[in-house]
Amino acid sequence: MRCRLAVLSLALVGAALALPAAAQWKWRGANGQIQYSDLPPPPGVAERDILQRPTGATLRAMAPAATVPAASAASAPPLSPKNVDPELEAKRKKAEQEAAAKAKAEEQRVAAAKAENCKRAREQIRTLESGMRMARINDKGEREVLDDKMRAEEMKRARDVASAECAKP
Repeated sequence: MRCRLAVLSLALVGAALALPAAAQWKWRGANGQIQYSDLPPPPGVAERDILQRPTGATLRAMAPAATVPAASAASAPPLSPKNVDPELEAKRKKAEQEAAAKAKAEEQRVAAAKAENCKRAREQIRTLESGMRMARINDKGEREVLDDKMRAEEMKRARDVASAECAKP
């Protein structure tokens, strides 16, 4: 009795292991050789050259694009315009337009900030070149008058800012 049970369970295990082998594709390749795979044949293989399909597999012409396995989806040709969902296409175009509008707004914001920085740097240069007496508040909160060395440092900094911000790309 135990021997029969062991043989029966081995037969069931063997049948279970053989199930994946039943899901095999068989087709004749371009060079005439017979090919076997658990994936469908590449898109270039004609329907008449497909010799065996797994049960439940349909003709490629009738199968919707969503049923194509991920491994063969990479080698599948791009969808034709008639297969594209109009609603998804409209959403995609809207998202692209919004991204372009955001990029343009950010570009305009950066350009406006550069123009303002350029204007301020040029005003600072004019003020420093005028020779009038200038003072600033230091870190201790004390007022200090700019001497020639400090004025030259401020002039260099203002010119560096002006050359960076006023340059036309």
